[in-house]
Amino acid sequence: MAATDFKDYYAVLGLTKTASAEEIKKTYRRLARKYHPDLNPGDKQAEARFKEVNEAYEVLSDADKRQKYDRFGQYWQQADRAGQAWGGAGAGGAGFDDFEFGRYGSFDEFINELLGRFGGPGAAGTRSSNYNYRSGTGSNYSGNYNSSNFGGGFSGFGDVGGFGPQSAAGDREATLALSFGEAFNGTQKRLSLGAETITVRIPPGAKPGSKIRLKGKGQYDPYSRQRGDLYLKVSLNSHNFFQFEGDTLVCEIPIAPDEAVLGTKADVPTPDGLVTMNVPAGIKSGQTLRLRGKGWVEPSGKRGDLLVRVAVTLPSSPTAAERAAYEQVRAARSTDPRSHLRSVQL
Repeated sequence: MAATDFKDYYAVLGLTKTASAEEIKKTYRRLARKYHPDLNPGDKQAEARFKEVNEAYEVLSDADKRQKYDRFGQYWQQADRAGQAWGGAGAGGAGFDDFEFGRYGSFDEFINELLGRFGGPGAAGTRSSNYNYRSGTGSNYSGNYNSSNFGGGFSGFGDVGGFGPQSAAGDREATLALSFGEAFNGTQKRLSLGAETITVRIPPGAKPGSKIRLKGKGQYDPYSRQRGDLYLKVSLNSHNFFQFEGDTLVCEIPIAPDEAVLGTKADVPTPDGLVTMNVPAGIKSGQTLRLRGKGWVEPSGKRGDLLVRVAVTLPSSPTAAERAAYEQVRAARSTDPRSHLRSVQL
């Protein structure tokens, strides 16, 4: 396949190399329905897209084909046929009549020469560049912010967890731990990648599971003669008040029983300071109130909402006056909160 004929199957499906098999399947089904000829009669563009989507899915849904595609790029089909020939077809098989397989010590030796014949990085007379990552001052690097996944670990200056598995193309994934303050306001991190030191700028609004792509900062792939990408998956250190439920920032405040009955005004911490919130009379423990525009920073720069869960807290050691007041309330109560339970039966 000529270089100009190469199709980026991930781009065809609108995905990245890190997409899971389930993501590939879901995206394929959605696009196949969208461009199906029965739903687009006479639309040649839709028909062409339908064929492209099916072609991409045929390769990426097959684990073996996908591995070869990730590893050899535009030459994956030749590598596939060559691998079959190497595995038993013998010399001259699978469309490589001018290759004498017997003179190669391994399939890797064969594929290096194959890439050279096709004008790839292994062409005769060329040598791969030796990357020198020893930089005295380190390099500045601004990661690409993927808001859909950012909508997914790392080793270095104490902030990065262990590296995850490496893909065939040299891509790596690591976990980058941030405090809530760093994630909300944005920050810079100096990270050590072996002998290389880089500075990564984290934009405001990182959430748990968000991903930052550092292009060309993964492992060196000897077949493509290029470095893969490094994906930093954000994790947040636990906070004593705030937490995330999905993509939403939530917190919990205690109120006294009399405040629940009569209503009150409560000061609530938000990421940028205290605000006063009205607590309505008759609120129940566990109910949630919303502070609009006081939550997390969104990729657009706007603020989301903060959800405030109310917890009615009873006094653990009531004073004599408090006990007397509660006894008066009990004596004056006009309803039985458990009256409806008398009709419960199997």
